[in-house]
Amino acid sequence: MRVYLDHNATTPVRAEARAAMIAAMDVVGNPSSVHAEGRAAKALVEKARAQVAAAMGAEGADIVFTSSATEAAALAMSGRELAGAAIEHDAVRAWLGADLPVNGDGHVQIADPAQSTLQLANSETGVLQDLPAGLALSDMTQAFGKIPVDFIGSAVRMALISAHKLGGPKGIGALVLRRGQEVPAQIKGGGQEMGRRSGTENIIGMAGFGAAAAAAAQDVANGRWEEIAQLRDILQQALEAGENKTIFVGKGAARLPNTLCMMTPGWKGETQVMQMDLAGFAISAGSACSSGKVRASAVLRAMGFDDTQAASAIRVSLGLETTQDDVLRFADSWTAKLKKHEQRAA
Repeated sequence: MRVYLDHNATTPVRAEARAAMIAAMDVVGNPSSVHAEGRAAKALVEKARAQVAAAMGAEGADIVFTSSATEAAALAMSGRELAGAAIEHDAVRAWLGADLPVNGDGHVQIADPAQSTLQLANSETGVLQDLPAGLALSDMTQAFGKIPVDFIGSAVRMALISAHKLGGPKGIGALVLRRGQEVPAQIKGGGQEMGRRSGTENIIGMAGFGAAAAAAAQDVANGRWEEIAQLRDILQQALEAGENKTIFVGKGAARLPNTLCMMTPGWKGETQVMQMDLAGFAISAGSACSSGKVRASAVLRAMGFDDTQAASAIRVSLGLETTQDDVLRFADSWTAKLKKHEQRAA
């Protein structure tokens, strides 16, 4: 039986999201129409908007639905020169101006928050950041749904989020804006999404996003991710017991409860991913958007690791359905394969 341990890449669709999307398929109207069918569709859009806002601690802010967090980043950053660090996701890095320094724990120092962007959690290492007041933009995609998020309380002006990281469908994300914050529309036309992102609304995706966000917020409140953090620690302890040269990235820093990034210099991450895949475990060699590219992780290099170390990195990311048996089976299988690698290298 396969074990899925790549939840930072994408998560299985929640039952609540699936049910909401199926129900939305029966809603005929266009949200821009004024008749009863159109109003019913519009009501679905606004319900989803309210659900996402409540889960984000963003009531009183504007939720602008997009096709993804990547599109939300383009909407937020086009025309702006924001400073940011190399640990940011490629969708953010593509728009950055000045580089910000990163220390060995993966933390970023910001001198001018109003002209900077800083992620809340790193997708590869899981390392969490302290967001300074007045920050222009934060990528909250990996954190949202795993830890408590308070957009209004954080004093961040804009945030990026995505549905498929918390049990919603792929192809729907959002830009969260503090009320009064404006962004120039990149897709112009009918004026949907308060004129910031035109195009007929994806009501099925929005309904799924809203339902997933509400369910995810409840899981956070109920302490479900604290249980996952315990499983992550059990996995790390089991892997450390092998007395090998593996480096656990961000071990001393606050991390996402489900994320374990580790490097075993000399054993390529891509090789480990393939070997574990054949053994029935889905993991990754870094961010899903860049792990297929033959290059050392920019995140790990920014933290001070060399190319050989970075090239050996793998990421194991747990989900709500992960069990203790799953992580212990993974630890046994990975350790056995490491021993074979060491024997071949000797």
